[in-house]
Amino acid sequence: MLWCLSATRRALALHTQLENLCKQLYETTDTATRLQAEKALVEFTNSPDCLSKCQLLLERGSSSYSQLLAATCLTKLVSRTNNPLPLEQRIDIRNYVLNYLATRPKLATFVTQALIQLYARITKLGWFDCQKDEYVFRNVITDVTRFLQDSVEHCIIGVTILSQLTNEINQADTTHPLTKHRKIASSFRDSSLFDIFTLSCNLLKQASGKNLNLNDESQHGLLMQLLKLTHNCLNFDFIGTSTDESSDDLCTVQIPTSWRSGNLCSNPSLFSSSSVRRSLFNNAERAKFLSHLVDGVKRILENPQSLSDPNNYHEFCRLLARLKSNYQLGELVKVENYPEVIRLIANFTVTSLQHWEFAPNSVHYLLSLWQRLAASVPYVKATEPHMLETYTPEVTKAYITSRLESVHIILRDGLEDPLDDTGLVQQQLDQLSTIGRCEYEKTCALLVQLFDQSAQSYQELLQSATASPMDVAVQEGRLTWLVYIIGAVIGGRVSFASTDEQDAMDGELVCRVLQLMNLTDSRLAQAGNEKLELAMLSFFEQFRKIYIGDQVQKSSKLYRRLSEVLGLNDETMVLSVFIGKIITNLKYWGRCEPITSKTLQLLNDLSIGYPFQKSCGKLVKLSAVQFMLNNHTSEHFSFLGINNQSNLTDMRCRTTFYTALGRLLMVDLGEDEDQYEQFMLPLTAAFETVAQMFSTNTFNEQERTLVGLVRDLRGIAFAFNAKTSFMMLFEWIYPSYMPILQRAIELWYHDPACTTPVLKLMAELVHNRYEPPATAWVPKDQVYALKLKGISICFSMLKAALSGSYVNFGVFRLYGDDALDNALQTFIKLLLSIPHSDLLDYPKLSQSYYSLLEVLTQDHMNFIASLEPHVIMYILSSISEGLTALDTMVCTGCCSCLDHIVTYLFKQLSRSTKKRTTPLTQESDRFLHIMQQHPEMIQQMLSTVLNIIIFEDCRNQWSMSRPLLGLILLNEKYFSDLRNSIVNSQPPEKQQAMHLCFENLMEGIERNLLTKNRDRSVCTKNVRLGRAPSLTQSPGVSNPCSSPGLDCGARFGRTPRPEGGGNRRGG
Repeated sequence: MLWCLSATRRALALHTQLENLCKQLYETTDTATRLQAEKALVEFTNSPDCLSKCQLLLERGSSSYSQLLAATCLTKLVSRTNNPLPLEQRIDIRNYVLNYLATRPKLATFVTQALIQLYARITKLGWFDCQKDEYVFRNVITDVTRFLQDSVEHCIIGVTILSQLTNEINQADTTHPLTKHRKIASSFRDSSLFDIFTLSCNLLKQASGKNLNLNDESQHGLLMQLLKLTHNCLNFDFIGTSTDESSDDLCTVQIPTSWRSGNLCSNPSLFSSSSVRRSLFNNAERAKFLSHLVDGVKRILENPQSLSDPNNYHEFCRLLARLKSNYQLGELVKVENYPEVIRLIANFTVTSLQHWEFAPNSVHYLLSLWQRLAASVPYVKATEPHMLETYTPEVTKAYITSRLESVHIILRDGLEDPLDDTGLVQQQLDQLSTIGRCEYEKTCALLVQLFDQSAQSYQELLQSATASPMDVAVQEGRLTWLVYIIGAVIGGRVSFASTDEQDAMDGELVCRVLQLMNLTDSRLAQAGNEKLELAMLSFFEQFRKIYIGDQVQKSSKLYRRLSEVLGLNDETMVLSVFIGKIITNLKYWGRCEPITSKTLQLLNDLSIGYPFQKSCGKLVKLSAVQFMLNNHTSEHFSFLGINNQSNLTDMRCRTTFYTALGRLLMVDLGEDEDQYEQFMLPLTAAFETVAQMFSTNTFNEQERTLVGLVRDLRGIAFAFNAKTSFMMLFEWIYPSYMPILQRAIELWYHDPACTTPVLKLMAELVHNRYEPPATAWVPKDQVYALKLKGISICFSMLKAALSGSYVNFGVFRLYGDDALDNALQTFIKLLLSIPHSDLLDYPKLSQSYYSLLEVLTQDHMNFIASLEPHVIMYILSSISEGLTALDTMVCTGCCSCLDHIVTYLFKQLSRSTKKRTTPLTQESDRFLHIMQQHPEMIQQMLSTVLNIIIFEDCRNQWSMSRPLLGLILLNEKYFSDLRNSIVNSQPPEKQQAMHLCFENLMEGIERNLLTKNRDRSVCTKNVRLGRAPSLTQSPGVSNPCSSPGLDCGARFGRTPRPEGGGNRRGG
């Protein structure tokens, strides 16, 4: 008795302690106290008796925070993949949670949500768990029915359970294989989702038939949860495409055909309903469905009071955009109320644009709607009027005038300027370019009127001695918007068939912008406006795309107008204006990185045409271009100077500059070494300066000088794509200056701002190897920038050197040259310094690694076979993970690597069983021994490959099938067991068909890996025979490779790093 009393007291003390820790974690403002409480609670969640303690907290907890802790810990327990909870225990937890929610309907909202999340997680992970031949976690509607038959609070909990469960099953997590997730989601879709959706629609109908009091919190909450449940059902990933809301254009709800009876027309989730796939209906049904949608839009626009809420407004704008992306203009105009609806939408758009400060992120969807409508005008075949010629000019005018009117308010009130976000501005202008080209005469007349007004006011203010800076800034802001918009509408010429009259209108606009440029350039010595200069560069880029190049007719009325107004008679004179502006910007804005970068990009774009565009030849003949080719020094271009205040990464624009100069130099270079030497004089002087500093150990600014120099050389190396010019560069840099680069790597190995440019230069040259930078500990959040990026470049460099056919590598061993062996051993050292988890988390690293590994397994398999066992297992594990990568390039490379390895293994194994005078090499014999010691690695990859080919939508099926024959021949017994397991896991009525598929797979296949045998095996006909009936004709086929009884090892999910974005299936 005393022992029981003592245990009770200990339990109560523990309970009190946990409640106090929860309060400290969630309520205290003292950071130290919160951290200490967090540490103690982490220890609690990892303790062996956590389960019983969680039940104690739920039973006796007086604080909502302790209940939240218990629910969170239980969710963590049921989610773990190692040492999972027994089935009976999970069933008990599920039942306990349901009873707990039923008896406590008024818990804190976040506690209820956490418990519902726990129920959803248990249900999802146990979806295929059976007890006495019954799926114990699938009776979700039965579990919820008792909630729906009780009070409003209970109904809210029941609907929330279904909503959260639908959302939980729809989302893949990183701790479980993607194949298991898709298997669960597909089964849930086929067995339960439609019933849940039907239930939600029926409940909504019942609610709409009652006079609900939405001011009542409970009734309002119930209706919100019903709508959320319906939305989650329609947003379910029916076909495994994993779309998200960042890709609205591609977001189509792939509702199964069997759902046609679900009466979608009555569904209030308008946005999701508007995204339903077109093929779900026949023509008559689609027209009726569209009519319902348009009628709903009309009623909202006639009573827009609810749109004052920003969230409602945003979703409604998305709905409008989806109307056109999912339906053709020819279908819309046939809707009964189309004239009235298009008028209401136009008025709504105009009003929204005029109130630019309200929900600015929603403007994208409105402009997207009108852009699509305007782009469809030339293709409409319906006889009904579309009326866009009436309303698109109104939308264009509203956008332009609202942007101009916003300038004064933004400057006066110090608001955030939209012009600061050039990405957003460019996105909107791309949409406006199409809208403005519809009824272009009206757009052009409006722009000419507004531009003339602002330009005249601006010129008067500049000439006035009493003009206020605010007035000048306002006019500069208005002109900035106008220049951006003029560039956009000129760029929109590609969207429509243009006429001579419209080219003449473009000429009017271009003349005005060039006149403004002359005015602003004349004042740069005194003052300049950065945003206006960026707008000018945007205009020049659009003008270049449309009116510069051999495809443009020089008889265009635009050139006639330029000749009449500005005396620019031909394209050469227009190009001289471009180059003049480029030189002016580099002279006056050399310390402004955004302007310098965009200016150099414009120069680079002009130079890209060589040798296919005659305009490049015209460029080189210009005196301004010759000036740049002969005077590319910091004296004339300040951005080439060394500024101790600037960051080393700011020198990236130098590469762009020298890429453009290199292309222009190549136009007339030929084999003229004197011209080349003259061009390289400034770079020669820079190298000599760095060499002198190294020799005297005077480390002043040589690091910055060297970084700038190698960025310059990388640009030249990139541009010199002809053999003659490239050899000039190579002979100039090697061997004279290569020791300087090597010395720099040795000296600044710890600084990626220095090593990365040097490595990138070497990657361009790909003819040299050098000692890689020493490894050192780096912070986890900087590991890519400081370490992995440089290693990735080294991998790319070595791959290019090995696959470039520069030399026969057999001669290295013949002459005792260890350069190749040193390079390959360096690769292994670099590889082993990378944690396994990083190889697929960073896309650039994974692509460079697997492409190099493909070359090594193809041409240097003897080297791979000679490696230590732990290195071989590391490489094989990386191939196994790469097979399931989302990146097709990585997956295909892994298939090729695996094919080379199993082919090598099979050949060596075949040789070892035959009587030969020449024994196996030591490397081959050891490699075979290692593989015999670890057969599970090859077996695992066989399971993975077969699993992907049969059960997934494999986009590279040919590549994936290449290693399959070799894997089967190396593991015939395992393949037989795997085949039987797959067949037996199917429903009885499909087992015979699946067995026949496997028979077809190996029909007529001999036991060798000759090309002829491969080509008639799994690589072509037989894989298709084995796949089609089992997958495409049997949607209910289950996937045995994710069942507990078969250790396929098909997925290795991990959380992707933010820098890399991730490269895994299921991750």
